[in-house]
Parts: sequence; C-alpha cells; structure tokens
Amino acid sequence: MSGERKNDRHDEYDGYDGYDEGARRSGHDGVEGQDGPHGHDGFHRQDGFHRQDGYGPHQEYDELADDDAGYVPFDEDEEDDPGAPRRSTTRRIVMVAAGGVFAALLAVGGYGAYNVLNAVTDNGPSGGGHQGSETVAKAPQDPPTAEQAEAAAKEFLAAWSRGDIAAASGLTDRPETARAALTTFQEQVGPRSLALTGTGRAQADTPSEPALGFRVKAEFEGTPEAWEYDSVLSFVRSQDGRPVVRWKPSVVHPQLAPGRTIAVKALTNAVSKPTDRKGRPLDAFPSLRGVLPQITPPDGATAVTGRAVVLSGAGAGGSEPEPLFVLTPPSAPQVKLTLDADLQQVAEEAVKQQSANGNPASLVAVQPSTGNILAMAYAPQGGFNRAIAGGQAPGSTMKVITAAALLEAGVSPDTVVPCKATTNSPRAWHNDEPGDFPSYTLADDFSHSCNTGFIDKGLEKLQPGTLGAVAREQFGLGLEWHIGVPSRDVTIPPPGNKDEAAASYIGQGRIQANSLAMASVAATVQSGTFRQPVLREDAKRVTTPGKLPADVARDLRAMMSKTATQGTARTPMAGLSGQIGAKTGTVEAGGQANNSWFIAYRGDLAVAAEVEGGGHGFSAAGVAAAQVLKAGGKG
Repeated sequence: MSGERKNDRHDEYDGYDGYDEGARRSGHDGVEGQDGPHGHDGFHRQDGFHRQDGYGPHQEYDELADDDAGYVPFDEDEEDDPGAPRRSTTRRIVMVAAGGVFAALLAVGGYGAYNVLNAVTDNGPSGGGHQGSETVAKAPQDPPTAEQAEAAAKEFLAAWSRGDIAAASGLTDRPETARAALTTFQEQVGPRSLALTGTGRAQADTPSEPALGFRVKAEFEGTPEAWEYDSVLSFVRSQDGRPVVRWKPSVVHPQLAPGRTIAVKALTNAVSKPTDRKGRPLDAFPSLRGVLPQITPPDGATAVTGRAVVLSGAGAGGSEPEPLFVLTPPSAPQVKLTLDADLQQVAEEAVKQQSANGNPASLVAVQPSTGNILAMAYAPQGGFNRAIAGGQAPGSTMKVITAAALLEAGVSPDTVVPCKATTNSPRAWHNDEPGDFPSYTLADDFSHSCNTGFIDKGLEKLQPGTLGAVAREQFGLGLEWHIGVPSRDVTIPPPGNKDEAAASYIGQGRIQANSLAMASVAATVQSGTFRQPVLREDAKRVTTPGKLPADVARDLRAMMSKTATQGTARTPMAGLSGQIGAKTGTVEAGGQANNSWFIAYRGDLAVAAEVEGGGHGFSAAGVAAAQVLKAGGKG
C-alpha cells in the first residue's frame, strides 16, 4: 500500500566507529583474519596509522540509535488523524541525513542516489535490510549492461574518493569485506587525499561481466609526488538486481591478493652511502656488493630511515617486501672510499675473464705513494672475498722478500748464485725451467724464478725466522691491518726444519697470503716505503718498526724491472712503458693444475693477481694484472 514503509532498522550504524560486528569476521578472500575490522582482503593492521581528515565515520547517524525502538509504522492518512501515533522523530532525522547524502551525490555527478541511500539507511544490497549479506543473486540474472556498470562505477569511485567507506562498500557484492579492506587501506596507507577516475572499459576475469578500468591518485603529507596506479572493477548484480562491484583484493591495488598486505613501512636502508674517490657510485660492481654494506658511517654521522608503501606477503617478491611507492627516500652519510670506479671496472672484467672456466681468482690494485686501494675484484661471486680475506701460498712472488733478506745479508744482485737443476734440503727441489745454470747471479735467479738458487742461498745466509722478520718489519706483513673492512693478514710461521725453511724461501709450505698483501709488497718496492693499504682515508693505519733500506729497495726495483723486460714476466708486461717491474709465481698444488700468481707495478700503481689452477704466473694472473696496469698505470 502507498503508506507502507519498510522496517527502518539502522542498528548497524549505531555509534558507528568504522565497523559493525559483522566486519569482525575473518578469512574473507582467503586472507588471514584479524581481531576487529582488519585482516580482510590481505590487509594487516599496524599501529601508528590514523584516519585522515575527510575519512572519518558519519557521526550524524550515531544519534539514531537511542530512538530506533520508538518508530511505529503508519499510513499516509495518519497526519490527518489526531488520534493516530505521531511519526517517529527518528524517522525524520534519517530522512534529513539521507537527503544530505543525495545532495552530495548530485554534486558528484547525480548517479546512484537510490543505491547510496539504501546503503546508508540499511536497505542495502541484500534486499533484506541487512548490509552484512555477502552474496550475489541466487537466481540466474542477466549481467549488468555497460551503461549500468558505468553508472555503478561512478558511484563507487565517488564514494571511495570522498572517504565515504560505508557508501562505497554498500555498492559491492561483499559490503562487509569491502568496508574492512577500504578502511584498512585508509588506516595502513593513510593518504592525505584520494582521487579515483574512470579510464574506460577493461577486460574482466569473467567474459560475461562488464569491467571498467580506473586510476588511483593518492597524495601524502610531506611527499611532493603522488602515487598513481591503475586497477579494474568488474560488475555483477546483487540479490535485488542492482549492478554492484564484484569485490576482490585487486580493487584496492592490482597486486594485492590473498596472503598479501599493503601498508606504509620503514625501508631497510644502508648504514652509509659509499662512493669512489671522485664521489661516483659503486653499487653496480659485483665484487663490492659484500664490501659496501660493511662500510660504517663517519663518526657522528647518522642514517635516515625512509618510508614507503610496501607490498608484503606470499608471492610479493619472496620474503622481501616490495616497495610500491617511496614516501621518504632513505639517506645515508656519504663515505668516499679510495677506490677508483674506472679502474674497478677494468679489474672486474679482468677477473671475470680469467675465472670463465671456473677458476677462482682475485686482483687488488694499490697506489704506492698513499697505500690507497684503487680496485679489488674476485670470483666466484657470492663466496668470501678472496682478494682481501683469502689465504694461500703466494709462490715465487715471495722471492721479493727473500731477495730483500739476502741483499741485507750481504748478497748483491751480481753475486753468482748457481741455478742447479735440483737441490736438496734434504727434500728434493727442482725448477720450472729445466737445466743447470751455474753462472746465474742473484738477479738472474730472480728474473728466471730459479727455485734452487734461492733455496741454496737462503739456507746458507739466512737464520730461521729472518724471512718473517723482514716481511713484518719492512713490508708490514703479519701486522694487524685495518683497511676499513675485515681483511686477513699474512701468515709466515717460523720454520721448524730446513725443509720448511726451503719452502718458505720460494713462497710455498705454510705461508698464507692474498692479493691485497702481495699488491702491498709490490707497492713497497716501488716507493721504497711501506704504506698500509686502506679502503677509506679515515682508516687506522699501522706502521712498520723498521724501514726497507734505500739501497735494497733500489736493487729490488732493478731486479723486478729485469723480470718485466727480460724474464718470466716479459710477455704480459710487453708494451708497457715508464717505470715498470714484475715478479711471477707458479705454485704447485698437490697434483692439481698450478696456481698462477703475478705482482707488478707501473708508475704509481701496483697490482697483484692470483688465479687458482691458472697455470704459470705469466699466463692467467699476469694477463689480468697487465690489463689493470695498462688502464691505470702511468709511465
């Protein structure tokens, strides 16, 4: 009849503070349920997020709760009947409030006043007066037309844009789930403003359902740029036949799915921002990925933690959260390292080439005049940094220090030190170069890398422990270095017998070194002074208790120069001009392919390289070292 009205229940909105009891359900869309209105559609509540202005609940409906029971149905003639019950005050308040919503809809564009009114006054999408219904029509119905979908989309987007979550969720087939998801997005992401605009027809998951694309533009306090992305709405009919949005997590964001959450979180940022000595970034170099995170900020400097809208959970890039939009970029104190990006690039390529067959390799370049480390590279990636943390026998490159000890013991470069085919200590030793060379001098033995000559003269002239003392007191080996990141010091144990002493004179046995240490040996010869290698200028350096005698340094440079031009290092060093010097090392590896070592300098650049299983020193390691010298050394 014309005066009959539906039950005017609106208890779902009594004292509305975001949700009714139905919104406390969990498990919608296969997502973790939360206590209260959170946990729907892949959201997870975090403390620290609050409603923004314009997104608060509609408090005018709170006033209705106390008077609801006083409503009495009436017909249209009751106003003329003095004895008839008076119209409920509550009913009048509801109509006034609903009228305000209708006016707001007209301001938006005039669409769907009836639907939003029903959503607010609880004659909602279920058609039974309970907005908690989460089902679509049970009887088969024709899908909404394109025009109906467009009208419904405009209503939904307008309501969500202005923060009217109750109205927006009432325009979906799952109002409770939608209301919880949209509210959680509002709280967890917290945009200052939200603008949603249609972008035209789109492809739906189900061909029979019309679908429309839309763009989200969210603005945040303190962030100049807006976060923009596109998503899609598809439409079905509710039980009462109205076109409504089919609710799914991707309505909020296209990457949101069951098991995922979107929230503003702190970004994991670097402790410091290391650059090369010219302020250029170093992040792209494979060999530095494990080094840069170890660089601590200068004293007194602090890092600033960034914030971003982050996608977390299953399928979101594994266990690591995926930033969707950076609100505040992290900042870290800049630390200039001694590295040179140009030389680092050459070193990376040189090591990559020599490790192509699976041979572990490393290279370090040092500036003799300062001790600054200009490049370091190693392979394979992902393991420990063998360039600065490795430890293995350096082979004949150790003869630089043995030669220094012999020169200080009174042997000159011109002293005849026969190079026999074999010698005994009592262990039998031989040379890589076959034959006897009785007229070789110390300089000849050095340039041809004669093992037997160094063993014989070492056992004759040097006392046990002398080699270690010269290495420590004049070359700085075995001291505790602090280069700016953890590194391994050289080990030169005192020999327990003549066999161990013989092995140490040619860099084998129990001696352990790495490319960093041996690059420093070459640098010390070039400059005549030990300067501890460092990766950052503010690193604490150690000094040697003694000094390499000037005449010894001069003789060593002459012998290394002869090796580079006439001896075992001549092939890789060919074509290099200026002040050059080199020493090769070929280390026996117990039946395996020999390890290749090479140290050299050119001008104010010293390099050491090693390639495990690389063969002769002049081959693999020598080729890698020469590449860096050609790129960075000056004549």
